[in-house]
Amino acid sequence: MAESFSFDVVSDFDRQELVNTLDQVKREISQRYDLKGTDTTVDLDKENIFIITNSELTLNAVNDIIRQKAIKRNLSLKIFDYGEIEMVSGNKLKQTILLKQGIKQEIAKKISKNIRDQIKKINVSINGETLRVASKSKNDLQLAIKLLSELEESLNIPLKANNLR
Repeated sequence: MAESFSFDVVSDFDRQELVNTLDQVKREISQRYDLKGTDTTVDLDKENIFIITNSELTLNAVNDIIRQKAIKRNLSLKIFDYGEIEMVSGNKLKQTILLKQGIKQEIAKKISKNIRDQIKKINVSINGETLRVASKSKNDLQLAIKLLSELEESLNIPLKANNLR
C-alpha cells in the first residue's frame, strides 16, 4: 500500500505571545508622555481584549501600539476583530476586540472546495474547527500549503499548516 502524507489546517495564535504583547502595550501606555494620565486600561479574557480610555484619540493610539507589538511578536493582525466603540460611565470609551480562533464551518467548506478544485488527487476532511488535508504526493501537499496562503488573504483569517506527516 502506498504511503499517505497529511497536514492539519488551523486558525490559531500563540496565546502566550498575545499575553506578552499586551504586557508590552501596558508598559508603553504607562511610560509614553501622551498617554500618561489618560486612565487607560487594557484587559484580556478568554476570547476578547477590552480597552477602556477617555478619548477616541487615545483609543486609536492604543490600537496602533497593539498592532505594532503584535507584528513584532509574529502575531497575525487577522486575529483581531475590532468591535464598535461604546460610551461607558464616566465619559469613557470602551472597545472590545474579539480574538478570532478556529475555522467556522462555512469557511471550512469554502477552503475544502477550493483546495479540491485546484488539486485533483487530494483529500480534505473537516474535523470540528480544523481541516485535515491528505495526499499520496508530498508535492500536492506543498501546492495545497501555497494555496492556503492565497486563501488566507481572500478570507481574511489566519491559516496555518500544522502536523505535516
